[in-house]
Amino acid sequence: MPNSRTTSVVSISGPVARLKEKFKRINRLLLFTVVVPTLLSALYFGLIASDVYTSEARFIVRVPDRQSASPLGVLLKGAGFSRSQDDSYTVQDFILSRDALMALDKKLHLGKVFTHSNIDIFSRFAGLDWDNSFEALYRYYLGKVSVQLDSISSITTITIRAFSAEDAQRINQELLDMSEALVNQLNERGRRDMIRFASKEVEDAENKAAAAALELSNYRNLKGVIDPGQQSTLQLQQVAKLQEELIATKAQLSQLTAFTKDNPQIPAVKKRMVTLQGEIEREMEKVVGGQKSLADKATEYQRLVLKQEFADKQLASAMATLEQARNEIVRKQLYLERIVQPSLPDTATEPRRLRGVLATFLLGLVVWGIAEMLVAGIKEHQD
Repeated sequence: MPNSRTTSVVSISGPVARLKEKFKRINRLLLFTVVVPTLLSALYFGLIASDVYTSEARFIVRVPDRQSASPLGVLLKGAGFSRSQDDSYTVQDFILSRDALMALDKKLHLGKVFTHSNIDIFSRFAGLDWDNSFEALYRYYLGKVSVQLDSISSITTITIRAFSAEDAQRINQELLDMSEALVNQLNERGRRDMIRFASKEVEDAENKAAAAALELSNYRNLKGVIDPGQQSTLQLQQVAKLQEELIATKAQLSQLTAFTKDNPQIPAVKKRMVTLQGEIEREMEKVVGGQKSLADKATEYQRLVLKQEFADKQLASAMATLEQARNEIVRKQLYLERIVQPSLPDTATEPRRLRGVLATFLLGLVVWGIAEMLVAGIKEHQD
């Protein structure tokens, strides 16, 4: 009998021991993959994790004359404006740049804002790695700032995550102000460049026109002429009058010779004919004879006149270009229109505590199930 009892106890204790061992093993896996992570998650999200507040703002960059096929573009077109998506990308890149962070840190002291003792050590800047360099702050900043551009409406949304509602709104407001200043700077740079180039052309044209006018004036003073063309006309008119007098004098001489050959007026008439002929020759020499004639002066004079007219036309064209540049500046002026002002959140949007704990629990169950199957496969392979 004792032997049978001993055998019965041993036969019973063997499965119990195996079950106990399996229960201990299951408990350890469950403990380390599900229970402990869930408890730590509940501890972190329930007692440690800092509240995160989100501030949003929306704006659009637009110009007076560009076309848009979207409903918002049609609305803006009715107001005399249309969207400018390319410039929106410029503003977006600036918001996510180191320059923007440097300006924010200089004005709002972001390094101190994100390292406040009220922020949990896992969320604050330089909390675990103790790296407080500017590059580390920039990486941290990119995790707190989000910029999204709607390609259809060209509306840009800025989202700021901070550990207080006031900080989130203040950072968002400052980013909007800097973006608007950037757009104004682009406008001023374009206006300054266009006006400078057009003004330089006007200045050069004015100098050329003044030089041409001075050269023409010096030539008139040097040669003693005002307008060779007009003066030649006057000279030829004078020659024509002298020729008429000469013809009349010749007719008078013919009459006197035919009827009264001994008339005492004949010598005087002949002398007058010679005088008129000499006067005509002298007047003609002034027009077409020699280097001092008006015809010789007219060539150089005409060249100087054409030079002055060309310079005047260049000046008029340059002034028209300057006026056109000014109109173009107004036509291409960029405007940053705030559609939604930076919001002041009244409740924290993060962390989602219950969802975080539940996600940790479910993930732990998945890991525990996978680990259990691996252990069972190893045991079966060993057996």
